[in-house]
Amino acid sequence: MLETKLEPKVKAIVKAEHKPFELIIIGGGPAGLTAGIYAKRAKIDTVLIEKALPGGIITSTELVENYPGFPDGISGEELGQRFEQQAKKNGLDIVYGRVIKLEQKDKIFKVTTEDDIYSARAILISTGGDPKPLGIPGEKEFTGRGVSYCATCDGPFYKDKKVAVIGGGNSALEEAIFLTKYAKIVTVIHRRKEFRADPVLVDKAKANDKIFFMLDSVLDLIVGDKKITSIVIKDVKTNKKTSISMDGVFIYAGHKANTEFALDLLKLDENGNIITDEKLATNVPGIFAAGDVRKKNVWQVITSAADGAIAVHSVKDYLEGKK
Repeated sequence: MLETKLEPKVKAIVKAEHKPFELIIIGGGPAGLTAGIYAKRAKIDTVLIEKALPGGIITSTELVENYPGFPDGISGEELGQRFEQQAKKNGLDIVYGRVIKLEQKDKIFKVTTEDDIYSARAILISTGGDPKPLGIPGEKEFTGRGVSYCATCDGPFYKDKKVAVIGGGNSALEEAIFLTKYAKIVTVIHRRKEFRADPVLVDKAKANDKIFFMLDSVLDLIVGDKKITSIVIKDVKTNKKTSISMDGVFIYAGHKANTEFALDLLKLDENGNIITDEKLATNVPGIFAAGDVRKKNVWQVITSAADGAIAVHSVKDYLEGKK
């Protein structure tokens, strides 16, 4: 009897394609959630796609002191939760998935995640950005073993240790102050003599007796074995290099926008930030951008929330055929 060899059946992976929406918001930080609130109040059929947890990068900030309405400050996690609660209360649907592709066919946009496909007449990108690495020797090798980009996440591991904070903006000084709860010494390293941070934060950091400053200096090298043991600092004026024993390094050197899924469509700057006009419209009609993902001068929770509101006003005009 002749045996017949059967080929194993291969199960095709078919992504679910959902009904078309009027608006898809990609990213659930302050800009995206504010946009969701305004979109639902304007009765725009909207869905928000978030890759992780709503609230964005503010959820890793211990205390937000400059958002109006909270005179005693509020934790970033709680503020993010309040954004989410208000958006859901207004009827916003939030789905989860990482967007891997954004395409346009005629006047309809298709958004593909790892599991699903969504389509809409308009898109609002509010994906924010990830911490930007310095790109120096030792940084990649010791990430997770002494190099961190989140003091709130990793600060407790450095009780009575010596840590360095790289940067001179609000995030750097806020996290340096937070780290003094655990670390014995916090050294802030900044390439300029002047800080970009708010003066009130600078004063607060300078008043903390655990915080020391190395200005006009850059981090040149991270040294260690299984974990960090020292760092090399270079004076930007004299080029003199100094080795300092160190247990941890927290880097706040800006961010790189999360726009990989839209590289073929949108006009971006050198950091991947989306270039928009004053109405937050991009170079592609029907696609808008809000928050830290777009090119702008001030990156704050309040400016991101404002972006979300402005963008929805522009989306509404677009959907109604107004120029």
